[in-house]
Amino acid sequence: MKTYRKELWFEIPTRRAFINITSDIQVCINESRVTEGLVLINAMHITASVFINDDESGLHHDYDLWLEKLAPHAPVSQYKHNVGEDNADAHMKRQIMGRESVVAITGGKLDFGTWEQIFYGEFDGRRKKRVLVKIIGE
Repeated sequence: MKTYRKELWFEIPTRRAFINITSDIQVCINESRVTEGLVLINAMHITASVFINDDESGLHHDYDLWLEKLAPHAPVSQYKHNVGEDNADAHMKRQIMGRESVVAITGGKLDFGTWEQIFYGEFDGRRKKRVLVKIIGE
């Protein structure tokens, strides 16, 4: 069995964003030379997420509005966590969207359903953060 590990780094200039990282993950699969196996992609920060969905701007807009309704940023005083910081909402948004995704690799490619893509979700940007890519297989 082969294994492969790589960190992808992101520095998003805004507080929140959704970035399609599917092509970055395929590059990792190509580098790993794994043709049959699994790839784990996980955010290594508690205010960021990795998830799978459609790459459609209206959906991303809807996600942003929905998450803001569920865990609004302001007023920051509503959260006990916000003592000296203002990102309690980002922790909650990450919990909703999830930490990681696992995708099968078949024939050296991501084995997706129709329209599926991999996204990095940022909920407290403006600093460098990383995503772990771990691949195992043959």
